[in-house]
Amino acid sequence: MTQRAKIDTDGSKAEAVGPPVVHRPAGLTSAEVAERVARGEVNDVPVRSSRSTKDIVRANVFTRFNAIIGVLWVIMLIVAPIQDSLFGFVIIANTGIGIIQELRAKKTLDGLAVIGEAKPTVRRDGVAAELSTSEIVLGDLIELGPGDKVVVDGEVAEADSLEIDESLLTGEADPVVKKPGDPMMSGSFVVAGGGAFTATKVGREAYAAQLAEEASRFTLVHSELRTGISTILKYVTWMMIPTAIGLVISQLVVKDDNFKDAIARTVGGIVPMIPEGLVLLTSVAFAIGVVRLGRKQCLVQELPAIEGLARVDVVCLDKTGTLTEGGMDVTEVRPLGGADETYVRTVLGAFGESDPRPNASLQAIIDAYPDTVEWRCTEALPFSSARKYSGAAFSEGNGENSTWLLGAPDVLLPAGDPTLTEIDHLNEQGLRVLLLARTANELDSPEVATGAHPTALVVLEQRLRPDAADTLAYFADQNVATKVISGDNAVSVGAVAGKLDMPGAANTVDARTLPTDREEMAKVLDENAVFGRVTPQQKRDMVAALQSHGHTVAMTGDGVNDVLALKDADIGVSMGSGSEATRAVAQIVLLNNSFATLPSVVAEGRRVIGNITRVATLFLTKTVYSVLLAVLVVCSQVEYPFLPRHLTLLSTLTIGIPAFFLALAPNKERAKPNFVRRVMRYAIPGGVIAAAATFTTYLLARHHYSGEGALEAETSAATLTLFLVSMWVLAIIARPYTWWRLTLVATMGGAFLLVLVVPWLQDFFALKLVGTTLPWAAVAIAAAGGLLLEIAWRWVDRRFPA
Repeated sequence: MTQRAKIDTDGSKAEAVGPPVVHRPAGLTSAEVAERVARGEVNDVPVRSSRSTKDIVRANVFTRFNAIIGVLWVIMLIVAPIQDSLFGFVIIANTGIGIIQELRAKKTLDGLAVIGEAKPTVRRDGVAAELSTSEIVLGDLIELGPGDKVVVDGEVAEADSLEIDESLLTGEADPVVKKPGDPMMSGSFVVAGGGAFTATKVGREAYAAQLAEEASRFTLVHSELRTGISTILKYVTWMMIPTAIGLVISQLVVKDDNFKDAIARTVGGIVPMIPEGLVLLTSVAFAIGVVRLGRKQCLVQELPAIEGLARVDVVCLDKTGTLTEGGMDVTEVRPLGGADETYVRTVLGAFGESDPRPNASLQAIIDAYPDTVEWRCTEALPFSSARKYSGAAFSEGNGENSTWLLGAPDVLLPAGDPTLTEIDHLNEQGLRVLLLARTANELDSPEVATGAHPTALVVLEQRLRPDAADTLAYFADQNVATKVISGDNAVSVGAVAGKLDMPGAANTVDARTLPTDREEMAKVLDENAVFGRVTPQQKRDMVAALQSHGHTVAMTGDGVNDVLALKDADIGVSMGSGSEATRAVAQIVLLNNSFATLPSVVAEGRRVIGNITRVATLFLTKTVYSVLLAVLVVCSQVEYPFLPRHLTLLSTLTIGIPAFFLALAPNKERAKPNFVRRVMRYAIPGGVIAAAATFTTYLLARHHYSGEGALEAETSAATLTLFLVSMWVLAIIARPYTWWRLTLVATMGGAFLLVLVVPWLQDFFALKLVGTTLPWAAVAIAAAGGLLLEIAWRWVDRRFPA
């Protein structure tokens, strides 16, 4: 056991009492570190929270649809006027916007990652200091305490009741006791005790280096939104290929006298089939979400976490550090069985020496009862969440030796002990109570707690987070169930939850009575909200039980006992002040340690999902009507009615500009599953009605107009119908109306009207309405199409509810 220096009342150091201090390895010297750095023996695995700039540019530029549009753009630049190549410039602008927004998100993520980065304590030249993981070199001596993550492979040099959890690597849940000389694997973490280890493998040679690198990357995996869009794009691609081939052949046959015009109209038919802006807007919405949350000191380690938390319907909360602040205060010490209070205070003061890294409870005791010079800790049993107590053996300075336990009264005392009644009264007030008990057994004995003699109760007051009640009320209002899952006494946990007006706080469940069967456990979890005396393994089992009932579960925590549950939950949320292990496995880290930030994350996720669902309907309605128009043209063997410039104008006014604003608008609607189904149930009828109305107008115009300029007049009439039906789709998507949504729709309509009345814009876009009969017929057909849209979408809502 490492001996701590004693301080006399006058502030000077007194002589150490007891046997000499065991010599500790000093670690590498500065010269040895410099040699290893020169040889490249450094932990050079990049810990990245985001994609590199190169990856971002590549992902935005080199896409399947950009390649298709790029080829068509080059063709149009060769065979047609510049206004028929506008779609290419739009794609360049869109890609640029996507790159800029993701780079902004990268800057935010990287900045927050530096703040939240774990810094292991490394001993060099006999001095311990915190260093970045990338500064560790081969042979470094790295100190460990409870909750610390093992960042490189190594060999144990010092061990003081050191227990390591390797479950994230091996799947074995039981902690492994480590002795000097035992191997250490990167990716494991300390659950109890302390010590130090020597780095034997660094960088990419370390066991979990590749795993850690992948886990820390900016990623869009496991996202229903992204998966759904990819599925849609896959089907769109398969629809495009035969339709485009048929269109090419039909236009070359129909326009055998004008090859360039045939090519232009063919490209005009293919380009709108591609929902190119949908992927862009999804990336932009996610990236802006990261920036917004970053301003609130919320580090999103995996982007789907924004989406995932919006889908969550159960939030499991650890009481300590989440509902309560980390610190505690000792309010009272109650001696038991006639114990001397002064002696009890001396024992508690000596306990401070037993753990070099005290938890919040022990720290409160250390603050209240300073260490004494005479007593010396000879052996220690670190606190463990599984056993729920710690222990220490002391030499009292007068020749006497004693062994003590400090921990949960209901674990250390037998059932029915009269002291438990007294403790229950304290717990009902929301106070935390620890029992100090003397034991005659050795600390390393499995029966150490058997027959322990209760000596005193230590009453601790927990500080409630001032924002916890409002956050719980927010979740209740949003129909998100909250479950408090704590290792503390069940009555005490229930009292704290009650002070925060949490529903169900009155019916607290002691987790030791929970059934082990998953189905039975899930029923109890559904019916109750507050659970005490939960072990780390039970937390994991409870998450799995909730998931088995179809719940999407978020788990918050800051202690090492939360790691397994955080890892298995759909979304893991760690406090910034939490242990390295919890921050490593969590998808979201609240760097400001504020539970009140969670509603912002939920709101951001709902904004992203709800708005992308809205705009996806716009994009895919265009894809559906473009494919159907091409099919109708091929089957009818007529000229394709539109040039690329017409559909670029329509796409910009009815989809591009509105979608950008709608995608970034506030949206509090709760996220719903089945993204593809919800989008396509509107896009298919919308696209079918738009295509039918447009082609009807086009066929009428072909019979009405003749002679020179007839094709331009026919195109103009068809464009008018398609614009009006598309605007109707936009007007439906924009509901419920606000002043800015109405302004947006009206502005887009005004812009199109401007094109129809300004001569040079008429020439530029080749749009000029001829006569009054067909233009008014086009308006009437569009109005009929709009009414059909309203009827069809209402029917879809009833027939295929989301």
